[in-house]
Amino acid sequence: MMKRIFKIDKISTFLLVLVIALSSCTSDLDITPQDDQDLLGEDFFANETAYKELLAGVYANLSLTGVDGPGSSNIDGLDAGTSQFGRVLLYLQTLSADQMIWSYENDPGTREIQRNIWNADDPIILGMFGRSHVTIAFANNFLRETTDAKLDERNVSAATRTEITAYRAEARLLRAMSYYYMMDLFGQANFLTEDDAINQQSIVYDRAQLFDFIEQELTAIEADLADPMAVEHGRASKGVAWMILAKIYLNAEVYIGQDKYTECIDYCNKIIGGGYTLASNYLHNFMADNNTNSAANEIIFPLISDGTFTQNFGPTTVMINGSVGSIEANGAPLGVSAGGWGGALRVRKQLALLFEPSIFNNDTRNTIISTGRDIEITDISDRDQGYILEKYSNATSTGSFGVDQTFVDTDFPLFRLADVYLMYAEAHLRGGAGANDADVAAYINSLRSRANNPQNNLTISDITLDFILDERSRELHWEAHRRQDLVRYGLFTGGAYNWVWKGNGTNGIALPSNLNLYPIPSASLASNPNLTQNSGY
Repeated sequence: MMKRIFKIDKISTFLLVLVIALSSCTSDLDITPQDDQDLLGEDFFANETAYKELLAGVYANLSLTGVDGPGSSNIDGLDAGTSQFGRVLLYLQTLSADQMIWSYENDPGTREIQRNIWNADDPIILGMFGRSHVTIAFANNFLRETTDAKLDERNVSAATRTEITAYRAEARLLRAMSYYYMMDLFGQANFLTEDDAINQQSIVYDRAQLFDFIEQELTAIEADLADPMAVEHGRASKGVAWMILAKIYLNAEVYIGQDKYTECIDYCNKIIGGGYTLASNYLHNFMADNNTNSAANEIIFPLISDGTFTQNFGPTTVMINGSVGSIEANGAPLGVSAGGWGGALRVRKQLALLFEPSIFNNDTRNTIISTGRDIEITDISDRDQGYILEKYSNATSTGSFGVDQTFVDTDFPLFRLADVYLMYAEAHLRGGAGANDADVAAYINSLRSRANNPQNNLTISDITLDFILDERSRELHWEAHRRQDLVRYGLFTGGAYNWVWKGNGTNGIALPSNLNLYPIPSASLASNPNLTQNSGY
């Protein structure tokens, strides 16, 4: 199966161009190009297809880590496994919470993340901070190369200029998305746009400033983005901008101390009205052909994975190989080697308990394998303890498999419609205007009907905030949302809700509130004196 997005088989070449353009990403991660004329020679732009290729490189940074295969990294001092965007996002949002355990704690940074004992030297935290800033730098570079003045100098045709208007909006969206994750995870970011001098020391934006920038930027570019469902696979449309806005509004009380639930509902309504529909089968969203099966209508924005052209140790490669049990050797039906990675990933008890057998045994969202296993994980290194999960697969909906038995063809669904239904319901329950009880019940019941859950006739009285939090875990587990959800509910830190190995306690212990944000990496602090360490680190 070949996925065609921006001639994806050429993306590594485009990424190489960008790596050269940015004079390599130095270990200090204060990522700025050195000299505009050293970035891209004018001969690169002799063919007007170069602009689309350059934009493809911005997207490629979300999937690839370097130009010499899956083990290479274009960030100095970081290996590919601790700097691939989707993988570090998954670790910081999911491995840090109550759904997942990684068995091999000798992998740098994983022990600290899953036991909530991280510090400013954790390579996974550094990887997220660095990779997000690389995307920002790539987007800024694209925008510098597509100004009216540059296009005039190169005598770019009117037809290409029209396309570049949309390209520029997409680059700005990808930059805003990177700032969104920085705001959520770190509460601050190095801040530069294409209007800043090339060699300028980055200023730093705090959460409130980032919130305002993201909101204003996504609103400003909306008209220039393609309509939902009207873009090449993997490209961002209006739907992605609306999704990020809905996310920042749902979490606005965390970010800026303000209630923005009405605004969240407004953007959920835009997405729902945008033509997206639920996949006919829940598991289609997590299969090797999720770019062409019924999930193509549900997934709002994927991180591209292709077993031939974008080989990387990203989230779906990790989760599918990691879902092969040490006892079961169940890799073959998942489309990877029979032994996979031998029990690398298992399920924390708290996720398993949400799939209570008398109700959820036939729920298609329940892919937990428990036979012959104990629910408890008292020794993380013992790969035979704990249940395993088969949510993601390198198999297709038509019975075939991805092209490679390690590097999978399964795109990671960063945003999808089911999440929008759940956000709509939560924002309504939190007092947002513009929603109604009937629609809330209809959206929740549609998820349960799709999952073959017998309790698919809920009324609004059944749908509480606590129910929504649990249903978000059942529907969206291992999709890089959980930490954010628990922070929003006030349950990630403190002791009101503990899970196994929270705070390095076998049964979980309370966490200090400063862990609601990750620390600024030591290397980044050293490179930019404008950054300040987050409280408590």
